Amino acid sequence: MAATELRGVVGPGPAAIAAPGGGGTGPPVLGGGGGGRGDSGPGSGAAPGTVAAAAAGGTGPGAGGVAAAGPAPAPPAGGSGGSGTGSSGSAREGWLFKWTNYIKGYQRRWFVLSNGLLSYYRSKAEMRHTCRGTINLATATITVEDTCNFVLTNGGTQTYHLKASSEVERQRWVTALELAKAKAVKMLAESDESGDEESVSQTDKTELQNTLRTLSSKVEDLSTCNDLIAKHGTALQRSLSELESLRLPAESNEKIKQVNERATLFRITSNAMINACRDFLMLAQTHSKKWQKSLQYERDQRIRLEETLEQLAKQHNHLERAFRGATVLPANTPGSTGSGKDQCCPGKGDMSDEDDENEFFDAPEIITMPENLGHKRTGSNISGASSDISLDEQYKHQLEETKKEKRTRIPYKPNYSLNLWSIMKNCIGKELSKIPMPVNFNEPLSMLQRLTEDLEYHELLDRAAKCENSLEQLCYVAAFTVSSYSTTVFRTSKPFNPLLGETFELDRLEENGYRSICEQVSHHPPAAAHHADSKHGWTLRQEIKITSKFRGKYLSIMPLGSIHCIFHATGHHYTWKKVTTTVHNIIVGKLWIDQSGEIDIVNHKTGDKCNLKFVPYSYFSRDIARKVTGEVTDPSGKVHFVLLGTWDEKMDYFKVQPVIGDNGGDARQRGHEAEESRVMLWKRNPLPKNAENMYYFSELALTLNAPEAGTAPTDSRLRPDQRLMENGRWDEANAEKQRLEEKQRLSRKKREAEAVKATEDGTPYDPYKALWFERKKDPVTKELTHVYRGGYWECKEKQDWTSCPDIF
Repeated sequence: MAATELRGVVGPGPAAIAAPGGGGTGPPVLGGGGGGRGDSGPGSGAAPGTVAAAAAGGTGPGAGGVAAAGPAPAPPAGGSGGSGTGSSGSAREGWLFKWTNYIKGYQRRWFVLSNGLLSYYRSKAEMRHTCRGTINLATATITVEDTCNFVLTNGGTQTYHLKASSEVERQRWVTALELAKAKAVKMLAESDESGDEESVSQTDKTELQNTLRTLSSKVEDLSTCNDLIAKHGTALQRSLSELESLRLPAESNEKIKQVNERATLFRITSNAMINACRDFLMLAQTHSKKWQKSLQYERDQRIRLEETLEQLAKQHNHLERAFRGATVLPANTPGSTGSGKDQCCPGKGDMSDEDDENEFFDAPEIITMPENLGHKRTGSNISGASSDISLDEQYKHQLEETKKEKRTRIPYKPNYSLNLWSIMKNCIGKELSKIPMPVNFNEPLSMLQRLTEDLEYHELLDRAAKCENSLEQLCYVAAFTVSSYSTTVFRTSKPFNPLLGETFELDRLEENGYRSICEQVSHHPPAAAHHADSKHGWTLRQEIKITSKFRGKYLSIMPLGSIHCIFHATGHHYTWKKVTTTVHNIIVGKLWIDQSGEIDIVNHKTGDKCNLKFVPYSYFSRDIARKVTGEVTDPSGKVHFVLLGTWDEKMDYFKVQPVIGDNGGDARQRGHEAEESRVMLWKRNPLPKNAENMYYFSELALTLNAPEAGTAPTDSRLRPDQRLMENGRWDEANAEKQRLEEKQRLSRKKREAEAVKATEDGTPYDPYKALWFERKKDPVTKELTHVYRGGYWECKEKQDWTSCPDIF
């Protein structure tokens, strides 16, 4: 189910003081998670801090509200008795005390640490049949509270408050947990698609077995009830017959006859029910094994089909490579794309096996579509041109229109069918940047333009530049960080991968006071450098490298690199990194996007920090979807502001006012007081009308690819395949895309040949260098990054583009 269908309608509120126990009760801590099932009734695992948690069945004041004051009940007598390495092959097992709720307090439970999972049971004997709860250490955080207590949490859905019998025992457990966590994280990083499928298959099999076991038990109960009804009905009839044979007054005989008649009717009805139950029982017994065999057969068929599909894809890929190797044209063939001076690496085909692994083939095949589909465009100020009008004439026509005002519409997205197999066969074992993708999966924007969209809510940085309080300024920087994800909520299409040396400028100096320049500085791995200056007193710069992992069911995109924001008046220098973006339902179902992870924004001048947590979507969570929480702390770790909201709608903050706690120390601000002081930092702008037909572009995104005079010849607006795709001529766009990438491959081969020749001759050789950015060590993060060297806007003013490469 798509995340948008499950998003809550209640606005995000401050974290309530809730408990980690199974039914929502527990020690009074902020934002604890639910415990495992079985400790406190049906309320186990309800999300804390919400009304739903209180309604889930848990008792006590901890569910969604402020827990009752007073000391927790003392744990029961006895030690934890950790046994070290258990006989069952687990890393560690033994007794620990787990907090359940305020009524029972800490309860003695048997814990087992194995394969990166910590599970617990009520007793050691229970290990054979019932697990009360399990937490995955790969995503868990281990916190030590005092000499004997420690806490395990996985970000909100599960929290275990545990206590050992002694400090030594506690330390043994914490050490074992840390080691198991490190191993689990390493295994998670090394896992591949097959591992994911295998675990899912095993889970499905376990669920099937549990369901069949339950059904079998219920059928046996029904059979037992049938026998009891028959037995008691016969006994009742016998007793009534005996009463009739006794010599009783006439009035009593009448009553007995009435009872006997009713008993007869009851017996007839019972017999009918018994017969129906017996028929159902026989039917269930007859068909249960048949259903089980059918289900197992379908499962085996699916597994075999997946294996066959993978083998076919590998064989097809191997045949394609063999065909390419057998039909490579010589470098001097008249039909060759490159010129004479580009002929290098003799004897090696342009599409060799090595290139298949190391090169970027974004569209090796042309997807053909009906010609008339590509030219029906109405309702747009950029009308679809007919085939007899050249692209240059279209561009001039668009340029004249965009000089008048910024456009608010683009041609509607056509609905073209696509053979998915032609794409899947090239996806096995490759990263996203190496997967051949036709424009059918794209949106008419490049990655450089998508990166520039981070500035859509630039006014947050304008307001931050005016803040005198550095902690309040950090709140606005955090809101700006979150706002950059709001454009991704419906944007499931892939932006064009920029060519090496491609640039994109956005000059909004007159309208909004800032201007921005991006350049593609690396091709493998793909990396883009971005620099933006504002006359309102801030500079934003970043270099983002995109790494991705295709898992079959979903695609994980991990941006690498630091983002820098510098305020000129105060010298405050902030840095942060982006979180992981996950695209779900890649093959089957409706695509939807989620963001997950943590962001640490650091002010390197003052030492202030803001920790933002992007809560991953969970079908079982009752919390609001796309939730983001954060805390702004000073160098001593004291919290001054709390941030709450969602990454697709809005962000709020409230100032934390310390209050005196029951023990005389500081405590957090009360919930109702926090609500009164809540201030909205940012709210998402509404999408334009008919945005669903225009790739869900925002108002800024609609203007990014509009033709503009005076830009560099490497600007993304001048990229012909992207322009053709925007105008709906997708078949031509695919052909043009292939031509551009072939041209880029030849340029790379030429550089490689020059490097080899220079090495053989012993002459110095300069590798590829970006035109507007230079690679240097950042003094703040100590990372090698590309920093804007200047000169672009001066060249634009002179219209001197002689240094720009010919990439289009």
